[in-house]
Amino acid sequence: MSAASTGAFPYRHNSLNLFRLLLAALVLVAHAYYIAGVGSGPSFNGENLGGWAVAGFFVISGFLITRSRFRTRAGDYLLHRVARIFPAYLVCLIVIAVVFAPLALMIKQGNLGGLLSTAPNPLEYVWSNITLYIRVYGIGTTLSGVPYPDVWNGSLWTLYFEFLCYVITWLLGALAIYRRSIVAVGTVWVGSVVVRAITVLWTTGGLDNDFFQFARLFSFFAAGALAYMIIDRWGLNRWIGLASVPLAAVCIVFVPDIGGQLGAPLLAYALLYLSTVIPQPGWIARNDVSYGFYIYAWPVQQLSYLAGGMKLGFWPYVAMTVVVTFVFAWASWVLVERPAMARVRPRAVRAGDIQAPTAPPPA
Repeated sequence: MSAASTGAFPYRHNSLNLFRLLLAALVLVAHAYYIAGVGSGPSFNGENLGGWAVAGFFVISGFLITRSRFRTRAGDYLLHRVARIFPAYLVCLIVIAVVFAPLALMIKQGNLGGLLSTAPNPLEYVWSNITLYIRVYGIGTTLSGVPYPDVWNGSLWTLYFEFLCYVITWLLGALAIYRRSIVAVGTVWVGSVVVRAITVLWTTGGLDNDFFQFARLFSFFAAGALAYMIIDRWGLNRWIGLASVPLAAVCIVFVPDIGGQLGAPLLAYALLYLSTVIPQPGWIARNDVSYGFYIYAWPVQQLSYLAGGMKLGFWPYVAMTVVVTFVFAWASWVLVERPAMARVRPRAVRAGDIQAPTAPPPA
């Protein structure tokens, strides 16, 4: 950031790719404890490191996705969101079904016996999960006997809620008041915190766990949207950014039950500010491998455990899975994600380039 204390957010020159990759790595570390069977790992205020890393993902996503919705036509916005999430996700399901699961059986029993005949089979696994909502976690007996059995990818469940946040942003973005008013965006965040508080402190009203999880995650996404409106209107202030770091930490660590949701706007502001002062390697700036890292970490960890990765100890196992996961993430970015985005990007038309009555006024 420049010498001035306040300035526009540098959308082309920040470290958000690095931050998202580090958050994905935290998720891998958090999951390693469960997958390797060595406990639950570090946690505070009811969430482990992975849960708080996901919160970071959602506030950053709320910031970037809200900007995308306000700057592109409704159809192009949806097309971009589908292209960003679904191709790599579907390929990941197929890779698990036709590569990881067979390898697991070969490691366990030296042959592929029962792969197609034991339910759920690989085709069932792909078809049942094709909509982003995870209904089937295992494939036959491929992961029986491991510390965290019969779960090939325990990270994918969040993508359903992520995409649901995209759809809600798409709908809200059609309202002029939402596009123009910080109060309206702030009201959505406040409402999400109230719902979260009701479900945690009083009653779920008979609603299922899916709603409970959505109420937990949407507050972070909505806080990212609020951060976008504030920064777009008044710029990113250095002193507020510095203050947001400890204040967000206090809310997250010391306020029970809803501390994360209450401190989510501070968390968003803190991460966005830090992304402007902490540099990232140029390679990471040009290649966003965080999504691929997130979706491949768990299956790599499971297969690595089956292959004897824990024989060298927990942290060497973690280091090995980081390296292997990064290889899969890079392949996903180069072969699937980047080509998919390139195919839809030429269709994009900025909302500011058309006469749209709902376009927000200049900050």
